[in-house]
Amino acid sequence: MNKIMGVGIVLLFVVACVQPIKVMKINYQVLKDKDHKMLVGVVNRKLIATDTAFAWFNDNLKYGQPDATAVDIFKKEKNNFSLIVFGGTWCEDTQNLLPKFYQLIDASGYPEKQISLLAVDRKKQTINNLNIRYNITNVPTFIVLKQGKEVGRVTEYGTKGDITKELSEIVVAKK
Repeated sequence: MNKIMGVGIVLLFVVACVQPIKVMKINYQVLKDKDHKMLVGVVNRKLIATDTAFAWFNDNLKYGQPDATAVDIFKKEKNNFSLIVFGGTWCEDTQNLLPKFYQLIDASGYPEKQISLLAVDRKKQTINNLNIRYNITNVPTFIVLKQGKEVGRVTEYGTKGDITKELSEIVVAKK
């Protein structure tokens, strides 16, 4: 009986260690910056999409389409990775790329519960020093995690200018 219980505890520990990062609970501050509203902390899409101060989100969501191959990869692999996204509601690159990212999420049916969205201030700092933990120097930064470990990231426009394609390449890369 003790052996069985011991194996069960070890199995529980192993399973707990390989689970992807849990999506963080919404916890943010609203700051005023140069007469603009700025969010800092753990946010979500709905918070940005429904606030008229961030009209750029819905406006930019209308333009372009994600790479078709990227959509297929996200559909097929959706249970095998999670994402952490750092962005600034004040940042023009975030205003352009975050809606493009969510076009991929929408088209692929990727579960939003597997995305942690963190808003940073102009110094690129956020709550609990997560910007330091993940070595954030520019935003937006899209981080792909498998089994809770970073396997790749795309910073700003990436190296190819198509974040959806680059993210999908990270998702299928063998690491």
